[in-house]
Formats: sequence, structure tokens, C-alpha cells
Amino acid sequence: MNDRPPDHLSNRDEDHFGQAIGGGMASVPSTPLDAGSPFAISHGGGPAQPVRRPPARRLNTRPKLVAFLFVATCLSTTHAGSHLAELDAQMTASEINRAMLWSGLQFTTAVMGILLAHEMGHYLQAIRYGVPATLPFFIPMPISPFGTMGAVILQQAGSANRRALFDIAITGPLAGLVVTIPITLWGLQSVEVIDLPENPAYPILVYGDPPLLRWMMAWVHGPLSENQTVLLNPLVFAGWVGIFITALNLLPIGQLDGGHILYSLIGKSAHVVAIGLLFAAAGYMLYSRDPSFIVLLLLLVLMGPKHPPTADDTMPLGAGRHVLGWLTLAFLSVGLTLNPIDVIEPANDASSPATTPDGTSPKPPSDSS
Repeated sequence: MNDRPPDHLSNRDEDHFGQAIGGGMASVPSTPLDAGSPFAISHGGGPAQPVRRPPARRLNTRPKLVAFLFVATCLSTTHAGSHLAELDAQMTASEINRAMLWSGLQFTTAVMGILLAHEMGHYLQAIRYGVPATLPFFIPMPISPFGTMGAVILQQAGSANRRALFDIAITGPLAGLVVTIPITLWGLQSVEVIDLPENPAYPILVYGDPPLLRWMMAWVHGPLSENQTVLLNPLVFAGWVGIFITALNLLPIGQLDGGHILYSLIGKSAHVVAIGLLFAAAGYMLYSRDPSFIVLLLLLVLMGPKHPPTADDTMPLGAGRHVLGWLTLAFLSVGLTLNPIDVIEPANDASSPATTPDGTSPKPPSDSS
């Protein structure tokens, strides 16, 4: 008698979880079913016989690679955060170096804490359900203003049922936000509110504020006008990155966290939603001529908008999970900004910066939120 499960129960795709811009970027061989869980199989029209599923293979976590990428990401985020230091023309070279190092360390501690909370949310839920998963692979990105593209956890496809997939997917973003929001509020206590100049002496890099961040600014500093913002410090910038990357990962497409959640909620109908969103995003970029999300769009197309089936798509979620799932996906409306980065260029010749009333050249402002 052949105890091998039918081919249609096997799934050769891989599941990716994480806070990586663009989702997972590696493949893992999958096992067809959960370890140690019986299922019924019928041969030749006879009565169903219980068969024990083969044990799932343990994933190779590659601890040396995990450690290397973690350290590399700490270094790249420290470098990115160093540019947020408050500098003064009277500072000596050693004082400038110390200020930049301190700024970088604040940023990397905050942003890595946010990313680690997100990833451990996924990882601990995977352990809870007995789903084979890797440790988080952090993604350093030295040329990025963030210093990182997030992190990703790989899980064997088909080893989680519908309920397990939902819980693993949703816990990451929620855990990340639990850390992101207090860090952001803490950082906002010490920022300076400024008016955005119409004709700055130097180019100003402006990070678009998602509604959630604007609400937190207003709660700490009172209502701000459309032309007002805050000068970023390392903690607020880490909070901005946490909100932005969490929102991107909640896009209900493919193997992003939002894709896992939506598939758990509505099954294969999620494929139609994902394809529609990809076309809508492409149309928006063509209409607005804004290439901000072109890299993400290309990555999502390469990943594919469809989601592989779970080990048991019929497992009920219950009313509570349905409510939590839709509320979490609704975070997109308050956490995503369609214009994440903009530059206010000076109207005058950059080689002849404007001067202050005392005849001195003004100091270039820090990045603004």
C-alpha cells in the first residue's frame, strides 16, 4: 500500500514572512505537510484510512550568515543614522565624529529593535505552531537612506494551515507597531517644528508624513499646518521607517504579510485583489510620473501576485481573527504615504546661497519629516 499523500496535497512554493521591502528574496525547498498530523486517505474507493504525515524537514538557519547579515545591517543603519546628527559650525572634528556616531547608534538601536520585534513575532508564532522556519535574515542596504531593506523569515510552504498562516503573518506587523509607536512618540518630544521654506538656500530632503505620524505630531506639538513639519531626529526617523515598511508589508499581494493575511481571509479570491492592485499601482505611477515605488512594483511582479495554498484552506478562522485581519489591513490607510521622499530645490543658484541679515551663509537644515 502506498502511503504517499496525493500530489495535489503537495506545494512546491515557499512562504516568506518578514519586514523586507519587496518581500522574501530566497527560496527554500518545501515539505508537503505538517509533521506528525494525521490525515485521511482513501484507496480505490474503499474506506478512508488514517495516515501519519511525514515529519517536516528542519530548515537550515545558517547561523553564521544570519549573524553576518545582522552585524552588516547594524553597521549600515548606523551609517544612515549618523547623517541625522545635529552639527554646529563651531564643533571640532572630534566633536562632529562623536555627534554623528551617537546619532547613528540611536537610530540603529531603534530601527533594529523595530525590525527584530517584527521578525520575532513571526518566528515565535511559527515555533508555537510547529512550523519549520528560519531565523530572520536582515538585509543591509548601505546606499539607502534607511540603511536597510528590512528582514525576512523563510518558512516551508504547505506546513501551515489557514489559521497558523494567519497568526504567523499578522503577529509580525502588530509586534513591530507595538515597538514603533512608543519610539516615535519618545522621539517627537525633542524635535523642532519648522515651516517648510518656499525658496530654501539648500536642497531639503522631505519625508512624506503618513496620517498616523501626522496624528502623533499633533498629539505632541498641537495641530500643524500643511506647510509645517518637524526636523527629524534618529528616533523619529526610525519610527517613520517602521511605519513605512510595515505599511508596505501589509500590501495584500503575494507573499507579503498582507498577502498572507488576505489569503487566509478570503482564499483564492485574494489573487484577483493582488493582480488588481498591481495594475492600479502601475497606472498610478504612469499617471503621476512618480517612480517612488518602481523597484517595489518590479519585485512584486517577479515574486508573483498569487499565494500558494496552505496545508488546510478549510480551517476556520473564527470571527475574532476576521475582525483583526481586516483592521490590520486597514492600517494601510493611515500608515502608507504615496510620496515617501521629496526634495525641495532652491530657486536661486546653488553656487550662490542666500545669506542671513548678518551676511553669513545659513547652515543646511537637517532632513525633515
